[in-house]
Amino acid sequence: MKRLLSLLLFGAAGTAFAASPAPHRIFIAGDSTAATYGAERAPQAGWGQKLPNWTVEGWDVRNHAVGGRSTRSFIDEGRLDAIASEIGAGDVLLIQFGHNDAKREDATRYTDPATDYPQLLQRYVEVARAAGATPILITPVARLLYDFRSLVDTHGRYTLAMQDLATREDVALIDLNATSSDWIRAHGEEGAKPYFMHVPAQGKTDGTHFSEAGADAVACLVAAGWRGIDADAPVKAVTAADCHALPAPPVAPVSPSVVVQERDIAITQPGPHEGLGTTTAYPFFSDATGFDLIFRKRAFHPGATIGDHVNDKDEIYYVLSGRGRLTLNDTVREVGPGDAILTRNGDRHALEQLGDEELVIFIVYQPVKR
Repeated sequence: MKRLLSLLLFGAAGTAFAASPAPHRIFIAGDSTAATYGAERAPQAGWGQKLPNWTVEGWDVRNHAVGGRSTRSFIDEGRLDAIASEIGAGDVLLIQFGHNDAKREDATRYTDPATDYPQLLQRYVEVARAAGATPILITPVARLLYDFRSLVDTHGRYTLAMQDLATREDVALIDLNATSSDWIRAHGEEGAKPYFMHVPAQGKTDGTHFSEAGADAVACLVAAGWRGIDADAPVKAVTAADCHALPAPPVAPVSPSVVVQERDIAITQPGPHEGLGTTTAYPFFSDATGFDLIFRKRAFHPGATIGDHVNDKDEIYYVLSGRGRLTLNDTVREVGPGDAILTRNGDRHALEQLGDEELVIFIVYQPVKR
């Protein structure tokens, strides 16, 4: 054993090796705006996955942000516990929530900005401090939402609650809501769209989530904000003006008329909205640009379902073949060939395939404008 330790510490020739210092780590607790996305979700990206572009050498980013989470659900799912099991002295915990805390219709996520929200944020702060790490609060990033030519602040009370907590508990704060709002205004409503998931080729007009260019720009704003409150922050020396100057991808031109064959576009997918079983989706014209209507066919294999969910848009389903059991709000009925179903924004519905024959439907809707 002594011989082994000697080899590990001094090497075979007796020369001492300097122990490599463990890198410090930046942990991120947050929602979909900060989350990491795979290549299959391109061009969508979160600022957390782009933050390594803006950190200095010797610091690792551990991105725990997950889509759809609030301060409450992130804790309830054990995700803060997972961070607590890893984080240590000298590390940093970046904390950004607010988008999903405001979803009053979902008790598993909603938090009151006057009570629950700051109380739950306090738990993140305590986890970091108990480990000897530094907590940093980050106000929720702005949405691309204009009304009468003015950018709408959708996070007001949550931003104020986080700012109050930061002052009361002497926690560092990056006001990303303010700097990202300035960034959007600098580009204007149309000019900012390429930084968000306004992707005509995918039928998306999403003003909440970012393209890769947008995620990189917001990560830059986080770095600039961090530098603004700490000159020794482990990020590159950038300013908000530098972030504003980062280029966006060019807007795709309107695509021409085209004929497609469904066998060439078939994709095997799980049941939508966390439904059961597998389906085959036929996303007609998914790469068409300058077209704001989604038109697709979906075949539900035996046992497949659309999970029970609340609509965020109006949709039309048309049953081509097979049978299914539709739950629409408080009504349950069987549907079959020739049945057309209009489901409205805010309604709750689910659909279950019945029998041995596949349930095949057409789905038509306009993308949600956020």
